[in-house]
Formats: sequence, C-alpha cells, structure tokens
Amino acid sequence: MIRFEDVGKVYPDGTTAVDGLSFDVREGELVTLVGPSGCGKTTTMMMVNRLVEPTSGRVLVGGEDIAGADPVRLRRGIGYVIQQGGLFPHRTVLDNAATVPVLAGWKRAKARARAAELLDLVGLDPGTYGHRYPAQLSGGQRQRVGVARALAADPPVLLMDEPFGAVDPVVRERLQSEFLALQATVRKTVLFVTHDLEEAVRMGDRIAVYGEGRVEQYDTPAAVLGAPASEYVARFVGADRGLKRLSVTAVMAGDLEQPQVARADEPARHVAARLEAAGARWAVVLGSGGEPHGWASARELSRARDADRVGEWARRMEAWVPLGSPLKRAFGEMLQHDAGWVAVLDGERFAGVLTPAGLHEALRRSVDADARGVTRGDVDFSSVSDA
Repeated sequence: MIRFEDVGKVYPDGTTAVDGLSFDVREGELVTLVGPSGCGKTTTMMMVNRLVEPTSGRVLVGGEDIAGADPVRLRRGIGYVIQQGGLFPHRTVLDNAATVPVLAGWKRAKARARAAELLDLVGLDPGTYGHRYPAQLSGGQRQRVGVARALAADPPVLLMDEPFGAVDPVVRERLQSEFLALQATVRKTVLFVTHDLEEAVRMGDRIAVYGEGRVEQYDTPAAVLGAPASEYVARFVGADRGLKRLSVTAVMAGDLEQPQVARADEPARHVAARLEAAGARWAVVLGSGGEPHGWASARELSRARDADRVGEWARRMEAWVPLGSPLKRAFGEMLQHDAGWVAVLDGERFAGVLTPAGLHEALRRSVDADARGVTRGDVDFSSVSDA
C-alpha cells in the first residue's frame, strides 16, 4: 500500500533528514517508526501526505507515485492523527469529527451522521460528548476524537504522529489497547511514529528502527528484539530486550503442560487416591463442558468424606489467561497471584497450564525460531535445551 523507493530528504541548509529510505508497508499493516529525536521518522511519515516533499526517490501510495497527485486531494484521502488530536477549539466534538467529510463535499447531515458513528466506535457517546468543545474533554478523550476525525472519510491510509505521547501512562495503555481493537475491525494501513520502544513493540506488526536518517532494521517486533541486526539496534532495544520480547511472544498450545484433572462431580476420595498414585499434589477441576471449575489439593481431598465431590473442595482459579495471550500477561498473572502456574483457556475450555519453566522455554524457542528463520512450531524443546 505504501512504498518508499530510495527516498531522501535534504533541507536547504544541507541537513540530511532521510537518506536512501526503502521499505514497503503492506495493506492493512500497522508499521511503527521508532528512534531517537531528529532521526527522520516524522519526516518519513509527512512525505506520505506531501507535507514534506522528498528531494530524491519516490513515494508510492496504492501503487501510484504521489509526486503527481494533487496535494489537497491526497491529504483528504489520508487520515492524520497527531498529539492531542489537533482539534479545532472553537468547534464542537461532532463538528471536529465531521471536518474531513465536509471538506470532501459531503452534505452536512451525512457528515455529522458519519461523525456520530465514529465517535461511538471510539467509545464516546455522541449524545453525551458531541455538543462539547475540546476544552471540556480529558486528554484521552481528545485523542479519541482525533482518531474519529481521521477515520471519518474512511481513508485507506492512516498516519499517526506520537498520537498517545501527551497523556499519562495509564490512559496511554488504555488508548493503545482501544486502538489495537479498533484496528482489528477497520484494518487500515497505518504508519505510527513513536519514540517509545515498548509502544512500538506493542502496536506494530512490523517495526522500522531508525538511526540517523536511515532504517537500521525493519522486521517484526519479535525479530527486532530477538535478533538485532546491528550493534546500534542492540543498544537501542536495550539489554532487557528478552523481557520486552515477552510482550510479543504468544502462549501456544505446545508451551503447555497437562496436569492431573478431575471432574467436579467425581468422588473426592477417588481423586485423592489417583493423585497419590501419580505423585501429584493438586489437580485442575473441570465442569461438565471442560470449563475450569477451580483446583484442588491432594492433601485436602484426602480429608474428604465418602459422599463428598471434588467440586466441593475446589478452590477458585485466580491465575489464568486465554490461549494466544502474550507471555508477559501470563508472567504478570503468576506474579500478581503468587502462583506457580497459570491456567490457559482455549475459549471456555481448559487447555493446560503454563509454568515458569514452560514460559522460559517458550521464550527461548521463539528466539531460536527467529535465528533459524522457521516458525516456533518447528523448534522442539530438545534443540533449544541443547543450545
């Protein structure tokens, strides 16, 4: 959808902002541009809507060289989100969100209806917030209006320049989650500029790591963290890149252990005997549909009466995550609940447990897969253990 072909930008004073830039952004992909201040990432983004003109090379959008496009028309077909949304202070929230459709010639009623639809999509009730002015909103709410405005004319491309950089960390994390959920629905092609590596890792399908005006590495977040392409990238992502990689490595079925399980309606003493024979200290207790009911310890079940059922002795299962969750989330559940394992659910059904050892193996296998250029499923535990 977006292609940079040997693009350069040199300003009249001789400053080189971008040099020899070449990479592609696929349709529906969210690419984060990350690097220190002054490295050229915002210049790169602004060349897509011709707010900055390249001095060499070509920028293509949808297969067409934008150098020959009318700049105004081009910009109306590209969504643009900046810090605090860049809202017009004298216009209501609804009118702010309707700006681009009105400029594109839509009738006012149609534009306002579209704006109301988008406000609702970003979690702002148009009946409550539509008549307010930007000064009456929180920073996070203003940012949502900015996203709604950028999406109002349904552009195929969205440019986001440090969109969540001016809000506090708690709001920022919530906005990131909300935008990722929104992106899963609208599937825009997005260039997302940030100076925050953790944000780049969390948000991006791929990351462009900038040095001085050049892209030092362009790859998936997992590959950038697991196999930095240069010493510069390794220093930029930091010595704790293994911890950061937890955010982009998913819990897979192959990472799980299968503990002893019992049905909630089984006789408690029978299960206690089975656990003793297996040398197991606990069992996961499941309902009739395979859903987790809790867990029970062998020691407590041994004290049960003949008529007792396992479900009566089950404790609540505090630490659990869905299959496919980031390892970071699973690790956080273990720490929060001081648990030696976390239950993993596939939909409503119990899939297995992830232990600290399993988490470590999953991370090592992910790194090894990137180093070999294969999928995680192609790396067995023995090869990782022997490495």
